[in-house]
Amino acid sequence: MNASTLSGWLLLGEWRARFVQVMVAVMAIAIGVALGFSIHLVNTAAFNEFSAASKSLSGQSDLQIYSRQGYFDELLYPRLAQYEGVRLVNPVLEFTARISDKQNGENERKLKILGIDMFRAARISPDLLGVPAEDRRMDGLANDAVFLSPAAMEWLQVGQGDMLRFNVGTQTFALRVAGGVTRVRAGQRIAVMDIGAAQWRFNYLGLLSRIELKLDAGIHHEAFRKELERELGAQFFVTELEEQEARLASMSRAYRVNLNMLALVALFTGAFLVFSTQVLSVMRRRSQLALLRVLGFTRKQLMRQIVTEGVVLGVIGSFLGLALGYGFATLVIQLFGGDLGSIFFSDIQPDLNLDLDAALVYFAVGLGVTLLGTVLPARDAMQIKPAVALKSDNKSNAIERLSSPWPAFTCLVVALLLTQLPPVGELPVFGYLAIALLLIGGIALMPRFAAWFFSFVLHIVKKRFSDGKLNAIVLMVLARLANVPGQASVALSGVLASFSLMVAMAIMVLSFRVSVDNWLEQVLPADLYVRSADSGRQGGFLADEQESLAGLPLFSRIDFLRYQQLVLDPERPEVTLIARAVDLADPRNTLPIVGEFIKSSQLSEHDRPIWVSEAMVDLYGYTVGKQVRLPVGNGIHTFVVAGVWRDYGRQFGAVQMQLSDYQELTDDMSVNTAAMWLRSQATMDAAYEALQQLPYADTLEITQSQAIRTTSLQIFDRSFAVTYLLEIIAVIIGLLGVATSFSVQMLARSKEFGMLRHIGVTRKQILALLAAEGSLLTMLGVVLGFILGGIISLILIFIINPQSFHWTMQLSMPWNWLLLIAAIMLVAATVTALIAGRRAVSGSVVRAVREDW
Repeated sequence: MNASTLSGWLLLGEWRARFVQVMVAVMAIAIGVALGFSIHLVNTAAFNEFSAASKSLSGQSDLQIYSRQGYFDELLYPRLAQYEGVRLVNPVLEFTARISDKQNGENERKLKILGIDMFRAARISPDLLGVPAEDRRMDGLANDAVFLSPAAMEWLQVGQGDMLRFNVGTQTFALRVAGGVTRVRAGQRIAVMDIGAAQWRFNYLGLLSRIELKLDAGIHHEAFRKELERELGAQFFVTELEEQEARLASMSRAYRVNLNMLALVALFTGAFLVFSTQVLSVMRRRSQLALLRVLGFTRKQLMRQIVTEGVVLGVIGSFLGLALGYGFATLVIQLFGGDLGSIFFSDIQPDLNLDLDAALVYFAVGLGVTLLGTVLPARDAMQIKPAVALKSDNKSNAIERLSSPWPAFTCLVVALLLTQLPPVGELPVFGYLAIALLLIGGIALMPRFAAWFFSFVLHIVKKRFSDGKLNAIVLMVLARLANVPGQASVALSGVLASFSLMVAMAIMVLSFRVSVDNWLEQVLPADLYVRSADSGRQGGFLADEQESLAGLPLFSRIDFLRYQQLVLDPERPEVTLIARAVDLADPRNTLPIVGEFIKSSQLSEHDRPIWVSEAMVDLYGYTVGKQVRLPVGNGIHTFVVAGVWRDYGRQFGAVQMQLSDYQELTDDMSVNTAAMWLRSQATMDAAYEALQQLPYADTLEITQSQAIRTTSLQIFDRSFAVTYLLEIIAVIIGLLGVATSFSVQMLARSKEFGMLRHIGVTRKQILALLAAEGSLLTMLGVVLGFILGGIISLILIFIINPQSFHWTMQLSMPWNWLLLIAAIMLVAATVTALIAGRRAVSGSVVRAVREDW
């Protein structure tokens, strides 16, 4: 028999002997790889589709000109048309309009509309041209016609010739569906109409959202762009398609990276399951491996054999994981789309493509963690002394070789130092490394800590029962756990890895949810919020409509708010500007202020205060007291940052300013939203009835603050649905690890049980001993998991979340959920120990100790 044949024979024999444990290890790796690969596929497909759809709207242009305030005067268009080096100019008006769906009870359906010049667009963006009916060729210029993409037609359930009603401010009008926009990307919901008709119908007269340029051949794009930006001034910025794609990527990058990191939790836990499986395999086969050495196996061949076992596990598990991951990603896209709970890729139906490079990466990761779980057992097998192993029942293992505390303490210290480092590329790279080192350091301390803990408990118990009345079973349990900490740590490592990660995620998610709930209560103090459709630079409510709302007798107070989007950095998403009445004496009465703030008495009469969200501090450096310049109105004005407030609704930043300052700078007296407080004697039904009596009632969206909070929390739960799934899977893998560890250990201890039976210990007493061991080990793992998971949760809450999403939260503990999972793990471990013990003690007592003859 040659070496390869012998290796295969040994591998198959070992797998037949422990088939269930091998399958559990394979599934642990497969689940981890599948989760990571599927999340990557869905996120990549959704982002690629979103990016391609956005680029298709810009056609074949070389450069695009935008205003930092979103819209700008169309007089820039003829100026650029005469600019030297410009071959084609394409004006575009892009906005979102609200569909009037009162009859269906839906008020939130919004459709993206592009106003285009069909003659210009035909040369730059031909895919955006509508296809009119044969007998109505001029519908592309009609002022009552709109063309819909196939996805928009299906979504709105309309066809060619149907009427589609829109809300604009407090007005409602209808447009005729003149045909389709057939060359847009599949699943893209857009509408196209003549730019002049769009400006008139939707109150954007004289405004554009962007101008697309096609340059003459031979023009150096970067030099041309810099010259053009200089001439246009600070209120405009010029971009290329690649920059738009990078901007889109930055919007969802933190969410995508964090989701992939969470997917690796299951893979990380699975690595410890493979590790414990391999360690226990080496322990059980100690004498067999020693016999192979006596028969001529070298240490190198022995290590190769054990590593081969791990490689085969990793290859099978990783391949299976890739297949499961692709199938799961396909199912998710078909059933739920590509957003995975995020707000970035909603309404996207991407096509899933197999990414071979990513598949190789995840295969390598799965194989790599399997090898990490195999190297220490292989090294342990290399150091076997055949003569000692054949005559001794020594069960030292790889974990005991980690009993030196210094490497573990080094990991913990380095983890602490990493938590103080800043993000890399706005991603919490060092935060994740700190969590990994905490887990490694905590698990590496298990042998020493388990020995110390159970020795201490044994000492206390002996001292307490110094009269000799100590139960023999209790003594044997504590003595074994105190004197064989390595074997105890094998089972403990799986419990600790899975439970600590589950605790950390549960604490983080609940803390976030409680913080969002409290924040919603603070930012939604009014009883009712009334909104109307925005239209251009004008808000939904003009001056006379504001007066009619303020004159309603059932309301004791009405605050008006004006929302607008600003671009402060072309490489970042838009920032929300909110103009409202803020209590200058104490802004905490209006905003959820975080930290110090500047009081009105500390401002000069010329200072205009603004209050910025936490994201503005991280992304733009808008610290309290700093003077900043913002594009408001027709110019760029100076403001003083008077405070920082918490905002969970806008990840990329928001600025609040006094409504009076906004109106003074812009001459815009319109508003978007009215916050309304009921009088003490007024009822909600009466308030709804009063609002329904207004002449523009059909265009209003009336929402109670409690309904907004409920909807927001439902969105939160949907966003974290994948996180909940990952928590459950981590717990399941941890339970499988406990079951595998205990079952293998019980079988490896059959001679020990046989000897106990010989000296008079009954089978029932042995089962009680095993149940007690399993319970004590799991209890220790759960307690340490609480501690380690609590520390990891602090990193998630106070480092990773602020660095990823630029917000802070308060700490909350989900005690009920954690105690429930701890109880489940405790019961599962005890039952597993009993089941494995029954098998181990079911054989003949004489046969169990025959090797000692």
